[in-house]
Amino acid sequence: MLPPEWKPTRATVRASAGLWTLQSTLQRHGLGPVAGVDEAGRGACAGPLVVAACVLRAGDARRFEGLTDSKLLSPAQREEFYYRIVRRAEDFAVIVIPPAEVDRRGVHVANIEGMRRAVAGLGAPPGYVLTDGFPVRGFGRPSLAVPKGDLTAACVAAASVLAKVTRDRIMVQLDGRFPDYGFAEHKGYNTPTHEAALAEHGPCSDHRFSFVNVAAVAGRGRRAGLVQNGAATDGIPVWEVEAGGELS
Repeated sequence: MLPPEWKPTRATVRASAGLWTLQSTLQRHGLGPVAGVDEAGRGACAGPLVVAACVLRAGDARRFEGLTDSKLLSPAQREEFYYRIVRRAEDFAVIVIPPAEVDRRGVHVANIEGMRRAVAGLGAPPGYVLTDGFPVRGFGRPSLAVPKGDLTAACVAAASVLAKVTRDRIMVQLDGRFPDYGFAEHKGYNTPTHEAALAEHGPCSDHRFSFVNVAAVAGRGRRAGLVQNGAATDGIPVWEVEAGGELS
């Protein structure tokens, strides 16, 4: 057993200590730069999953006053913080995972792989990685799962803004391609408006067919020219729903 004077010092960081405290503490202990990772679109049944990693500069807290979880910011505030982050961040990377990959891998696996790809996409390897909510392995760097990380750590909040703004812009573009669904309004989440449009028009190519509500409509309605005699008629993949509700 090591004598007490040889043991490394330990730091206790409280969630209420401020958005920059965890990052600053890690950096003081020689574990920086610190990257935060977060995603947008995990629960949506249409559109991509977007994952971002972000490293903020030490000492930039005043420039990001008011930064928090992107879901708590207005669209205008998110756009303003996005602009600041892109200009001021030490490093960042954004990964867009298309619906077909989410269907193939499953949303959780696609999310974790997206986090690894985002950290790997940084210009330089970080010293430490903070993830929002649940632990992720495979970064090649020490990491920590931070409960409510986008409310606790500035770099995670910044990553959430990058991911959210990127995804919202993509959904607005998809609204132009598929105006029947209202993607610009609900961004692909399961709102009553979206569910009604899905029931009326069937899924489009940017819906996630591995999601129960989309699979049920695709198998029940065979609408929007998606299926004809069991084959895709316009290049869109087809998933059939068995009686038991499983995808095949």
